[in-house]
Amino acid sequence: MVREVVSFHAGQCGNQIGKEFWQIVSNEHGINESGTYTGDKDEQLERAYVFYSETSNGKYVPRCVQTDLEVGVLDVIKKSKLGGLFKPGNLVAGQSGAGNNWAKGHYTEGAELIDQVLDVGRREAESCDTLQGFQITQSLGGGTGSGMGTLLISKLREEYPDRMMLTYSVYPSPKVSDTVVEPYNTLLSIHQLIENADEVVVLDNEALYDICFRLLKMKS
Repeated sequence: MVREVVSFHAGQCGNQIGKEFWQIVSNEHGINESGTYTGDKDEQLERAYVFYSETSNGKYVPRCVQTDLEVGVLDVIKKSKLGGLFKPGNLVAGQSGAGNNWAKGHYTEGAELIDQVLDVGRREAESCDTLQGFQITQSLGGGTGSGMGTLLISKLREEYPDRMMLTYSVYPSPKVSDTVVEPYNTLLSIHQLIENADEVVVLDNEALYDICFRLLKMKS
């Protein structure tokens, strides 16, 4: 029996991680950029329904919701090679941005957008036969991933108290820092994660930075 997982990607960092995640998972399952199965092994599709739903014309569509408080990142995803893979209605964007402010993401701009995001998530959850839980990708240093991301997690926990809640949370580092308020955003988010998440995968931004530049010798 397939146990489905619905994914949420919040903020710039969360959506960039999500895009890479779907690229890798699609390659593993033999699904191309338009959602068509092009693999050559039967086992590639065995567990595909955990992360994908199948449309009436045989296309595989990710069970995911992408959200940000500004349109820029989602526009880039729409125009990328993977853009045709996602449901256009599952990309939910605000207009004002969170300005690296946890409170804006959690209480004001994010709170105004959260019902729209939950409606899309509810639709995805209802299309599952046996929903296993949710996975969320986010950064804790900014405003949307931390503020709105933790608001989303608390709302999902209220509505689906017996489903698994897993987060992939990028923790900030002084070496790779954008703003001085990152530690405050992170501290406020950690409290929410302790309360509402079953499992948090801690991704240390400094360690990721070192892997990219020291080990992989990436240019930028």
